[in-house]
This record gives sequence, structure tokens and C-alpha cells, in this order.
Amino acid sequence: MVNPAIARNVVGIIGNVISFGLFFSPAPTFYGIVKKKSVEEFKPDPYIATVLNCAFWVFYGMPFVHPNSILVLTINSVGLVFEFFYLTIYYIYATNKGRMKVLIFLLIELIFFAAVALVTMLALHGTKKRSLVVGILADIFNVMMYVSPLTVMAKVIKTKSVKYMPFWLSMANFLNGLCWTTYALIHPFDRYVLISNGIGAISGLVQLLLYACYCSCKSENDDDVDHNLKPPTGVQLSNLNGTVAV
Repeated sequence: MVNPAIARNVVGIIGNVISFGLFFSPAPTFYGIVKKKSVEEFKPDPYIATVLNCAFWVFYGMPFVHPNSILVLTINSVGLVFEFFYLTIYYIYATNKGRMKVLIFLLIELIFFAAVALVTMLALHGTKKRSLVVGILADIFNVMMYVSPLTVMAKVIKTKSVKYMPFWLSMANFLNGLCWTTYALIHPFDRYVLISNGIGAISGLVQLLLYACYCSCKSENDDDVDHNLKPPTGVQLSNLNGTVAV
């Protein structure tokens, strides 16, 4: 019989690898920004949102909030570093307006996160109460990131083209959600990781089903798609086409 602890760790490590790939996926976008020395029409919103999402999951994974969550803690710490790196590049090459937007939103996130952390540590005693509050907040941001591809899916249905929904990103998001859902179901059961990633797995599956329905129409419909439509302005992690959520 397989030891549940070993099985959970193996699944969590696989989830870490998949999540790392998703966190790394915007790298080509930012390489292009550095090469052109301009952010052009790219928006920092997905990366700003992912900073807050990762910050809450890092906090959630702390032993004094939710024990036995080291793999959740590690991958989101890595994600936090990636997002700050991306935003630093964006800040360097953005206009003054773009820089101000990044600074303002990061400041708002910092104040909000600090307030939640202080209330959690000072007013709530015991990991059960702390897990409840932080877990719910982390789930809210995770679900928001997981359902954000709805706009892209609507475009696929409208244009009957998968041009703006890359297959491998959809597959990675589905596997990521499925992997962390499995992780959450193995003892010790983690309802907060389960809720958001279960929704993420369903979202990824719907994307794959849409791809299967419309991929055969790709070649004949892509030329008919309005040329004024632009593809998403960057990969949002657990975000535009799917965001890393754990």
C-alpha cells in the first residue's frame, strides 16, 4: 500500500514542476520587451494580480497558518520572485503613467496584505482559524485568476477559432489544476487548495473541449477573424489564458 504522505509529496512535486513552467511562460514576452526597450501595448495587470495571489498562498503555507503545506509555500515563493522580476522589467521600460500604475497598485496590495497578516496573527489564535481566513482569501484570488480565461473562451466561440487560445497553455492549466486537486484530496485533506484548483481543473477542461471543437476550423477561419483583434497582451499566470494557481 502506498504511503499517503509519500504520494502527496510526489503529486505536490509534480504540481511544483507544472506551476514553475506556467510561471516561466511569460519570459518570452518580457524578453521581447527588453529587446524592443518598450512595453508597447502590454499591460501589467495580470502580473500585479498574481503578486497578491502568490503572497496569500505563501502566507497560507506558513506552518503557523496551515501546517504541512511546504510544497504550496515553495512554488508560490518562486512565483512571487518571478512576478517581481517581470514587473521590474515592465517598470524599467514603461511610460511614467505605466510606472505610476505599477507602484500604486503594488502599494495598495502591500497595505491590504499587511492588514490581513496583522489581523490574522494578532486576532486569530490557532491554525484552524488562521487557515479559514487566509484560505478563503487565497481561494477568492485563485478563482478569479482561473475564471479569467472566460473572455478568451467567449472569443473562441464567437470567432470559431482557437487562434487566441494556445493548446499547450490550456493543457498546462488543466494539468496544474488537476494535480493540485489530487494533492488536496490526499491526507491531510486541504479544502482550500481543493476548491480553487478544482475550479481550475474544470476551467482547463472546458478550454480543451473548446479547442477540440474548433481546432478543425482553425485554418479556414483564422483568415476571417477581424484583423483588428489583438491577441492577449501577455500570459497571465492562473490568468489570461490560464494562471498558475495553487
